[in-house]
Amino acid sequence: MDRTTERSEASAPLDFMEFAAARGRHLVRTAYLLTGGDAHLAEDLAQEALGRMYGRWRRISRLDNPAGYAQTVLVNTFLSHRRRRSSAEQVTDRFAEVAVNDPDPSLRVTMLRALGELPAHDRAVLVLRFWEDRDVEQTAAILRLSPSTVRSRSSRALVRIRAVLGQELDELASP
Repeated sequence: MDRTTERSEASAPLDFMEFAAARGRHLVRTAYLLTGGDAHLAEDLAQEALGRMYGRWRRISRLDNPAGYAQTVLVNTFLSHRRRRSSAEQVTDRFAEVAVNDPDPSLRVTMLRALGELPAHDRAVLVLRFWEDRDVEQTAAILRLSPSTVRSRSSRALVRIRAVLGQELDELASP
């Protein structure tokens, strides 16, 4: 009986390790967008989200969509980090240099800067809705909001991001 218990406990971390290896980069990329381009914080948030999942992996692995659950944990980790951030942190307008094979890097940098100026909840809504290409219901479930709240936040956040971009939006939109 001890061998059966040990075997199932030994196999659970392997399943989690496979999941973490498969979804880790996606979580870091999403966290990077949520943080407004802070690569180090993005890695920390993804690590913390995976750490929170590890202790409950047996239950989580039986869910229909553990990847969706991971996204929810990541967004909640980001939002709780924003609430508890110490006042000693210094916000900067410089982004970590990351090599990207992007046909228009100025668009990426401008969008990251504009996302960084939005409140955390609005940023989370825009990233999930438009970058992650999730529908209103999925976004509402991840953020634990009603679909109407997601729609109104999305609308207001788009107005804010357009205001932040201002004249740059017209320049970036034209080829």
